Amino acid sequence: MKIGDIFEETYSALSSNKIRSSLTILGIVIGIASVIILISIGQGASGSIQSNIESIGSNLIIVSPGVQRGAGTMVSSGRGSAKSLKLTDAEAIASEISGIKAVAAEVSGRYQITAKGQNTNTTVDGTVPDYATVRNLEIESGSFLSQQNIENASKVAVIGPSVRDDLFGEDVDPVGQTIKINKIQFKIIGLTKEKGGAGFGSQDDMIFIPISTAQRFLSGNEYVTSINVAAVDAESTSIVQQEITDLLLEKHNIADSTLADFSTMNQADLLSSATSITDTLTMLLGAVAGISLVVGGIGIMNMMLTSVTERTKEIGLRKAIGAKRKDINLQFFTEAVSLTFLGGAIGILMGWSVAFILTYFNILTASVSLSSVLLAFGVSTAIGIIFGYYPARRASQLNPIDALRYE
Repeated sequence: MKIGDIFEETYSALSSNKIRSSLTILGIVIGIASVIILISIGQGASGSIQSNIESIGSNLIIVSPGVQRGAGTMVSSGRGSAKSLKLTDAEAIASEISGIKAVAAEVSGRYQITAKGQNTNTTVDGTVPDYATVRNLEIESGSFLSQQNIENASKVAVIGPSVRDDLFGEDVDPVGQTIKINKIQFKIIGLTKEKGGAGFGSQDDMIFIPISTAQRFLSGNEYVTSINVAAVDAESTSIVQQEITDLLLEKHNIADSTLADFSTMNQADLLSSATSITDTLTMLLGAVAGISLVVGGIGIMNMMLTSVTERTKEIGLRKAIGAKRKDINLQFFTEAVSLTFLGGAIGILMGWSVAFILTYFNILTASVSLSSVLLAFGVSTAIGIIFGYYPARRASQLNPIDALRYE
């Protein structure tokens, strides 16, 4: 049997019942599109988180207060809100450890902010001038906090562009304006450049004030919520991290490192943890979407078995005039695979289109990769082969005499 004849017969068989063929293809289309969309959402989330982590600073080490459960574990509770780190710890790190570019302690909390009848709830970060260096923060207008602001506990603030938009509107220079943080008036001295990112960790949605002001008027104590350290280069980050751990254990009079009242994490650790979580999420989303592909495959098998039953007499007639078992097998197998190929192609186009729309309109960040497309198409092809094999084999094994008598 010639290849051209096979495809001609396939087209004739599938087009003879357009509605049934269309519904069968639709199952594969939905499955393929679901796989691509959900995997692209997972990969988009992973890329977004990675970009946010990389944007918070270079060669960054974060020291957080809290009690650890064991060596190498994260703090068990109260991370950032526990009280075990002070400004003197940051000063000791800056003065006693080499290989450090800058150190910035911070006192962070969320407060209600009001200005000119507008209000917002955002993060207020009490920090020091070196914070801009540690976190790669750039100023759009005005200036960042100065050492004099720290010494005088000045009521001044530097705001992010998202805060500016919420309180004063877009394209407005807020420098010189006043805002109230927790009912205390602050004068805006600077506006940071937009860095992007979303959520509580976005520096675009933050207000920076002198750490001395934050401790005196907001937190009411001398403790800090974290200490940010920038190493001079990536190669020295791990060494600096270990030296910080050793220094703080000594300062806090802790002999057993498993009982440390603080934890340290570098940027690579943060990225690794986030990547691990998002990869697991992506796999889970892909597996959930894969179920719909299996359902689509069952639909193909059901259709092909029905087709074999309906065309039993036709199969018997073909065998009677010389068609071989492999010809019948190939005919029905080609029909099943054609259904999955057509559904796969439409599904890929639909999945890519939906992912593009989600990203274009900022509904979700979705990133379609070649691997997800190949995976979806490969799975659809495998389903066509697996679920098309049995009906094709059953058709090829029909006895021609019994098939001709079938009514």
